[in-house]
Amino acid sequence: MKPNTLVNRYILKELIPPFVINLVFFMFIFLMSEILDITDMIVNYQVNLSVFFLMILYSMPYFLVYIIPMSVMMSILLTFLRMSADNEIVALKAGGVSLYGLIPPVLVFAVFGFLITVAMAGWGMPWGKSAYEKTAMEVVRSNFNIGMSEGRFNDDFAGLTFYVNNVDMKTRELNDVLIQDSRQSQTSSTIIAPRGDLLKGNDDYTFVIRLYDGVISQVEPGRGEAHATNFTTYDIRLDIAGSGTDMGSRHKDEKEMRFSELREYIKTAENRNKRYYSILLELHRKFSIPFACISMGLLALPLGVMSVSARKSAGLGMGLLCFLLYYLLLSAGTVLGESGWFHPAIGLWAPNGIMGVLGLYMLVKTAKDEPVGLLSGFAFTVGRIRGYLSGRGKP
Repeated sequence: MKPNTLVNRYILKELIPPFVINLVFFMFIFLMSEILDITDMIVNYQVNLSVFFLMILYSMPYFLVYIIPMSVMMSILLTFLRMSADNEIVALKAGGVSLYGLIPPVLVFAVFGFLITVAMAGWGMPWGKSAYEKTAMEVVRSNFNIGMSEGRFNDDFAGLTFYVNNVDMKTRELNDVLIQDSRQSQTSSTIIAPRGDLLKGNDDYTFVIRLYDGVISQVEPGRGEAHATNFTTYDIRLDIAGSGTDMGSRHKDEKEMRFSELREYIKTAENRNKRYYSILLELHRKFSIPFACISMGLLALPLGVMSVSARKSAGLGMGLLCFLLYYLLLSAGTVLGESGWFHPAIGLWAPNGIMGVLGLYMLVKTAKDEPVGLLSGFAFTVGRIRGYLSGRGKP
């Protein structure tokens, strides 16, 4: 047991550095899109850097749910690619350690990633999502008059686009206001007024634009009619929270719901509508995506130790291809499960089953030192492409 224990400890130690590097790299890639949105909010509402870093922190649990399985697979793949390149796998086999003897440290590492991802999906993501929305609404609420930038079209509200030529920040007085209102599907309204006021609404998340002495031009394309109406005062309600209720009483998004809340909704739901399937999908997603740490980890092991030509390029290429295939299957299963074509569990767990079976098949073939046609063909194709690009071969 001592040699195996030493080998297991060695492999676990080798898995950590590539895992950290991959985690940081993928986190940076995923956060780029979120940083753009937050930066836009900083520019429009002039929030300080502390709020910026808080919103980045709140965004991280959502991304980690997807990043951790990717990092687990790539760290296992890179570790065994390195060990194969340094002939350490050959040395272990010569010392009596079979490929199956390398599974325990990989499995322990994958299960550890699974548990962390489940924690992120079940508790971290709901906390981060709720905190992010609350912070964003608070920023907009407390600095809404700053967001009413003069000389700029604002389309932050669904169905509304407004333009203000001049804004008095102290009195919240608006001058030369143009508003395009398309919230009603049958009618499009253009509102023009020389002046207006920005007033507080009934709660902390609503505002009212009160316009004076303007005109409303309405067009009904379906009926081919258009007419104009003059007004003395006209109020337009702006709902920052996106609903007519207070933030504390609005319906939670499924990504903001914890395990107990998801189970309770499914148990008490009267109708199997779109929201029911969305919540059922979210419940299964909180376990199926973390389980990818195990299924994809088992697949990465044989990919890393296979002795084929162009091993590194072929292994990395196949790893990325398998991960792309996994997320394509996951996306397809999510769409079909949400539409009610089949039970959501099938669409969300099938990718894990496919990748797990493929990994076990490749593991058995590799343990017997038998070639796997899929990887050999991929390696041959990579070699031909590299030879062509370097001028030593033909396509």
